[in-house]
Amino acid sequence: MPTPPSPFEVIPAIDLIDGHCVRLSQGDYDQKTVYGEDPGKVAGGFAEHGIRRLHVVDLDGAKAGRPENREAISSIVKAVGTDIPVQLGGGIRDLDTIEATLSLGIQRVILGTVALRDPNLVREAARRFPEQIVVGIDARDGRVAVEGWLDTSEARASELAVQFEDAGVAAIVYTDISRDGMLTGPNLAGTLELAKVVSIPVIVSGGVAQTADITAAAAESASGIAGIIVGKALYTGAVDLAEALAAVG
Repeated sequence: MPTPPSPFEVIPAIDLIDGHCVRLSQGDYDQKTVYGEDPGKVAGGFAEHGIRRLHVVDLDGAKAGRPENREAISSIVKAVGTDIPVQLGGGIRDLDTIEATLSLGIQRVILGTVALRDPNLVREAARRFPEQIVVGIDARDGRVAVEGWLDTSEARASELAVQFEDAGVAAIVYTDISRDGMLTGPNLAGTLELAKVVSIPVIVSGGVAQTADITAAAAESASGIAGIIVGKALYTGAVDLAEALAAVG
């Protein structure tokens, strides 16, 4: 008997710079808005709604190539408790760092830059840490961006995705950088294109502006869209988290 698909996930996002909860526009570190001085408090607020997962990005870590916000990350994990899994990305680029990150209580680690630079490391990580490795594919005009989005490669997002088809990764987070933080709606068409070439669950990221964007993504769950990450729209009030969760059941 086939395993039923997992429920579609509405995943709030917390981005960290200098220990604060921030949002960028199109990944530009010079276009930063601080939305919370206490990331643990922000995380706790999301947890009260009964979310199924929380998405955290260490933006300082992504730029530096090593985790930088350990204290804030620990406060987030403590605030949401053991019932809500946290996935973390940003500057995690070797097996020792993956292991150290998981030891903080993080449930899934997102590998972005290293997925392009060293795909064999991703395969080894997925073997060592089953169901705990996620590939983050961040794209600008369909091409993969790395190093905290500061460098755009020649690799196509779909070409990178298929490299991990048989690697055992838990999911792919696909972010359209041009939409991120802009409240212009996610690139659902581009995400569906990527989802078509792999059997790995794909999570939409970037640009959510309204609850309708969330329900549109949820309607594509049969096509491999497993969830959607919501950031700035939650902080500005453009999306009500309780309403969004109710809309997708």
